[in-house]
Amino acid sequence: MSLHIGIVACSAEGAALCYRTICAEAKEIMGEHMHPEITMHTHPLGEYMVGIRAGDWRAVADLMLSSTRKLQTCGVDFALCPDNTIHQSFDLVSAESPIPWIHIADSVAAAAKKAGLSCLAITGTKYLMTGPVYPETLKKFGIACKIPNADQREKIDDIIFNELVYGVIREEARLYFNEVVQDLKDQGCDGVVLGCTEIPLIVRPDDCPLPTFDSTRLLARAALQKAVAENATSS
Repeated sequence: MSLHIGIVACSAEGAALCYRTICAEAKEIMGEHMHPEITMHTHPLGEYMVGIRAGDWRAVADLMLSSTRKLQTCGVDFALCPDNTIHQSFDLVSAESPIPWIHIADSVAAAAKKAGLSCLAITGTKYLMTGPVYPETLKKFGIACKIPNADQREKIDDIIFNELVYGVIREEARLYFNEVVQDLKDQGCDGVVLGCTEIPLIVRPDDCPLPTFDSTRLLARAALQKAVAENATSS
């Protein structure tokens, strides 16, 4: 038996991708049709947006903790959140959480460090791109970062909240992301963080100007490894 994974979801598309990744990739480790036990809870994205737009990270943390406590009653062993933006509340959550957590940016930074990269382009919501989540985490790994300019940040944010969270996929949006990534490559970035869990829906690694670091799938893989490895250690 593996450990029981708890997903504190925020947006539907990002949470679904994280869940599917864990289930799809588990068979390589655990065998045919096998994956860890997984329980998910989410408050509506609209409730999260009230706190995010107000910069009230305590309110965001309270929603995350509400989900965490519900997951605890289901017997989960640890939690994760497939949403980068609300990780700005991570320290508040981890200090009060009744169960351990995995930090999404740690998963990304570890992968970038392993790849030998030195400067990552950060894409995501405008709150994430201008916030501390990735700069603080990457600094601990000795990795620098850059973000798109103000106009690019606004357009990316609009694509995320008015298209991607609703599952709307447009070729124009995909090509725009590639243009932004090319600009950041020209500024010296050697990799790009897909720092909104919906961005992997439109950015394709095979034609992106920089190597991509898919935060959703990297988090899912870290959770899968933790669920299997820690259980094996305790057995």
